[in-house]
Amino acid sequence: MTEKPSPLAEPIEIVKFWKNRRRGESIHVTLSEYEGHALINVRVYATGADGIDRPTPKGVAMGIRKLPELAAGITKAMAKARELGLIDDDASADEAGRATQDA
Repeated sequence: MTEKPSPLAEPIEIVKFWKNRRRGESIHVTLSEYEGHALINVRVYATGADGIDRPTPKGVAMGIRKLPELAAGITKAMAKARELGLIDDDASADEAGRATQDA
Protein backbone atom coordinates (compact mmCIF):
# COMPACT_ATOMS: atom_id res chain seq x y z
CA MET A 1 0.00 0.00 0.00
CA THR A 2 1.45 3.38 -0.98
CA GLU A 3 1.60 6.13 1.56
CA LYS A 4 -0.51 9.19 0.79
CA PRO A 5 1.61 12.36 0.45
CA SER A 6 1.27 14.89 3.25
CA PRO A 7 -0.87 17.94 2.45
CA LEU A 8 1.93 19.93 4.12
CA ALA A 9 4.84 18.55 2.10
CA GLU A 10 5.68 22.21 1.45
CA PRO A 11 4.84 25.06 3.86
CA ILE A 12 1.60 26.88 3.02
CA GLU A 13 1.77 30.65 3.46
CA ILE A 14 -1.48 31.97 4.90
CA VAL A 15 -0.62 35.66 5.21
CA LYS A 16 2.33 37.99 5.43
CA PHE A 17 2.41 41.66 6.31
CA TRP A 18 4.93 44.32 7.30
CA LYS A 19 5.72 44.43 11.00
CA ASN A 20 6.17 48.22 10.98
CA ARG A 21 6.59 51.21 8.68
CA ARG A 22 10.31 50.62 8.13
CA ARG A 23 9.50 47.52 6.09
CA GLY A 24 12.65 45.71 7.14
CA GLU A 25 10.73 42.96 8.93
CA SER A 26 7.53 41.14 8.09
CA ILE A 27 5.26 38.69 9.88
CA HIS A 28 4.56 35.40 8.11
CA VAL A 29 1.84 32.96 9.16
CA THR A 30 2.33 29.50 7.69
CA LEU A 31 1.12 25.94 8.03
CA SER A 32 3.93 23.42 7.84
CA GLU A 33 5.09 20.03 9.00
CA TYR A 34 8.07 19.12 11.16
CA GLU A 35 9.01 15.52 11.93
CA GLY A 36 5.50 14.38 11.02
CA HIS A 37 3.72 17.01 13.13
CA ALA A 38 1.47 19.67 11.57
CA LEU A 39 2.36 23.17 12.83
CA ILE A 40 1.05 26.72 12.78
CA ASN A 41 4.00 29.10 12.60
CA VAL A 42 3.85 32.86 13.25
CA ARG A 43 7.34 34.20 12.60
CA VAL A 44 9.23 37.45 12.03
CA TYR A 45 11.18 37.50 8.77
CA ALA A 46 13.97 39.98 8.01
CA THR A 47 14.30 41.33 4.49
CA GLY A 48 17.91 41.26 3.34
CA ALA A 49 19.64 43.78 1.07
CA ASP A 50 18.96 41.30 -1.74
CA GLY A 51 15.20 41.63 -1.10
CA ILE A 52 14.82 38.06 0.15
CA ASP A 53 12.85 37.42 3.35
CA ARG A 54 14.62 35.13 5.82
CA PRO A 55 13.13 33.70 9.03
CA THR A 56 14.44 34.95 12.36
CA PRO A 57 14.33 33.18 15.74
CA LYS A 58 11.54 35.60 16.72
CA GLY A 59 8.16 33.91 16.58
CA VAL A 60 6.22 30.92 17.72
CA ALA A 61 5.46 27.52 16.24
CA MET A 62 2.95 25.17 17.82
CA GLY A 63 0.99 22.06 17.03
CA ILE A 64 -1.96 22.68 14.73
CA ARG A 65 -4.28 21.41 17.48
CA LYS A 66 -3.59 24.71 19.29
CA LEU A 67 -4.84 26.77 16.32
CA PRO A 68 -8.44 27.11 17.63
CA GLU A 69 -7.12 28.44 20.97
CA LEU A 70 -4.77 30.85 19.20
CA ALA A 71 -7.59 32.07 16.93
CA ALA A 72 -9.92 32.52 19.93
CA GLY A 73 -7.23 34.51 21.74
CA ILE A 74 -6.64 36.76 18.73
CA THR A 75 -10.41 37.28 18.40
CA LYS A 76 -10.62 38.28 22.08
CA ALA A 77 -7.66 40.63 21.67
CA MET A 78 -9.37 42.29 18.68
CA ALA A 79 -12.60 42.74 20.64
CA LYS A 80 -10.77 44.22 23.65
CA ALA A 81 -8.70 46.55 21.45
CA ARG A 82 -11.93 47.81 19.80
CA GLU A 83 -13.59 48.20 23.20
CA LEU A 84 -10.63 50.30 24.40
CA GLY A 85 -10.66 52.40 21.23
CA LEU A 86 -7.23 51.18 20.18
CA ILE A 87 -8.49 50.11 16.74
CA ASP A 88 -11.72 50.60 14.85
CA ASP A 89 -13.56 48.36 12.41
CA ASP A 90 -12.41 50.36 9.37
CA ALA A 91 -8.73 50.16 10.32
CA SER A 92 -8.76 46.42 10.97
CA ALA A 93 -10.68 45.70 7.74
CA ASP A 94 -8.18 47.85 5.81
CA GLU A 95 -5.23 46.01 7.37
CA ALA A 96 -6.79 42.62 6.60
CA GLY A 97 -7.30 43.59 2.97
CA ARG A 98 -3.75 44.86 2.66
CA ALA A 99 -2.32 41.70 4.23
CA THR A 100 -4.08 39.39 1.80
CA GLN A 101 -2.95 41.51 -1.15
CA ASP A 102 0.67 41.21 -0.03
CA ALA A 103 0.54 37.41 0.34
